[in-house]
Amino acid sequence: MIVGALPCFTVTARDSYERIAGSEGPRREFRITVGLRHGYERHGRIYDIEEAVRTAHRWMTERAARGAPFLSGMFTRGEVVYAWPRHEGEAGSDREPVAIFAGEAIPLYAGHLGDATVEMLLDELAAEIGQALGQEEVYVAYRDRTWILRARDLG
Repeated sequence: MIVGALPCFTVTARDSYERIAGSEGPRREFRITVGLRHGYERHGRIYDIEEAVRTAHRWMTERAARGAPFLSGMFTRGEVVYAWPRHEGEAGSDREPVAIFAGEAIPLYAGHLGDATVEMLLDELAAEIGQALGQEEVYVAYRDRTWILRARDLG
């Protein structure tokens, strides 16, 4: 027996954290998927994902400096694989590297933004990234909806 020993208390990791007031709410996930290969040619230039990251970072930083709303998220690199029917038992197929920007309109930081505003921000950011990477189409998803943005022929 040890005389004078103090009782031992175990502090767990869970005890070290607490929920932040105002941080709970409905999930509002989003995703922007943009090809990294310029154009439709198989041998087109393939951009590094860093080009997409720099474009998004510039967009959100400029908006934040103006006091305008913006969305934060994370980039991952992926690869889209697809096929299409040709004629009588034949099919074409291809694969393409993509940048995926994903995140959530978190209640604590973006709870004041309505869905229409989030969709507008997604469209604006998707267009910025698509233009920087020479894409004709950019794929957007928000909550339970998806849509495709297509570059306008301004020529």
